[in-house]
Amino acid sequence: MADQPHQFSKLAEELVGDLRGVPFEEPRRQVKRKSQPLSALIEDLMVKYQVGRPSAEQTVRDHWVELVGAANAGYSHAVRIDKSQLLILVSHSVVRSELLHHRAEILQRIRQLPGCEGVKSINLRAG
Repeated sequence: MADQPHQFSKLAEELVGDLRGVPFEEPRRQVKRKSQPLSALIEDLMVKYQVGRPSAEQTVRDHWVELVGAANAGYSHAVRIDKSQLLILVSHSVVRSELLHHRAEILQRIRQLPGCEGVKSINLRAG
């Protein structure tokens, strides 16, 4: 830390600049952050957006026929997981009633899939 210069506050830098007659060119609300290695930033983004990694949504989609049965899978599909809630679009009212009736059993099957332990509920919508 001894090899790096001392970091003064913006106010102190402005005062010294005014005293010396040097204009202060940085915006007042600009926040300077320490540089980070690009590899760490890319890795954080890949984890956040699940690039190259299996996602819970994709796991549910891959096992959809096994979860709800072949007859119901043709009229419904899993869309996304928001705040531990799985959104399912259903195109037929009879299938929607069937899925509502077996909601607890389907949810239990989903929780047994790898990476899907955090799914707490199911939301069925017409679509």
